[in-house]
Amino acid sequence: MDHSNFYDSERYQEQYGQRESLGTYTARTFLWMFLGLLVTFGVALGGYLTGVIVYVFAIPYFHIVLLVAEVAVVFFLSARIQHLSVPMARVLFFLYAGINGIVFSAYFIIFDVLSLILVFGATSLYFGVLALYGHFTKTDLSRLRPILLGGLIFLLIFGIVSLFLPFLGALDRVYCLIGIAVFLGFTAYDTQKIRAYYAFYSGDAAMLRKASIFSALQLYLDFINLFLYLLRFLGRRKD
Repeated sequence: MDHSNFYDSERYQEQYGQRESLGTYTARTFLWMFLGLLVTFGVALGGYLTGVIVYVFAIPYFHIVLLVAEVAVVFFLSARIQHLSVPMARVLFFLYAGINGIVFSAYFIIFDVLSLILVFGATSLYFGVLALYGHFTKTDLSRLRPILLGGLIFLLIFGIVSLFLPFLGALDRVYCLIGIAVFLGFTAYDTQKIRAYYAFYSGDAAMLRKASIFSALQLYLDFINLFLYLLRFLGRRKD
C-alpha cells in the first residue's frame, strides 16, 4: 500500500475543500480498523513468540494496570475527540490497539493456536456479514440502541457478579450467546453510523477525519468483543 498517496489525498482534500465520497470515507474507516487489528495481532504474536509476555504478566498487578490504561485511553479519546488533533487521535487509537495486543498475547498461551485461527475466521465472517448489512440496509438501526445498551449493561453486571457467585458459571454459554448477539448488533449499528458521521461532519474536513478514527475504534471494539465471546464459546484450551 502506498501510504504517501493516502496522506497526500487527505492534505489535498483539506487544502482545496474536495470532499471524498461516502464509499471512500467508509473504506478509509475500515482501513483504520484493520490497521488497529494488525497492530494488536502483531504485538500479541510478538509477545508470545519472544516469551516476553510470561515475564510481563509475572509483574504484580500488571494486568490491572493494563485494564486501567485501556479504559483510560478509550474514555479520553471518546470524550476529547472534538478537541484532539487528527495525528493525536490516531496515536491514541494505535496506542489502545498496542495495549490490547499485550493482553491478547496471553490467549496464545491459554488457547490452542488452531482454535484461535478458526475463531478469528468465524469472527471475520460474522462481522463482515453484519457490517455489510449495516452499510446497505435502509432500515434505521438507531432504534436498536436502547436494546444494545441494555444488553451491554447486562453483560457488564453479570460478568462482575459471576466473579463473586461461582454457580453462575453454569450459565456461561448463555452469557456468551448474549454477548455474541449484542456485538453482532453493535457491528451493524456502528457501521450504519459511519454514514451519519459523514453527513454531519461533511463541512469540516479535520473533524470528518477524526470521526473516521472514532468510528474505526468503535468497529475495532465490536470485532474484538465478538472475537472474545466466540472464543469463550467455541475456543479449545490447551491441556
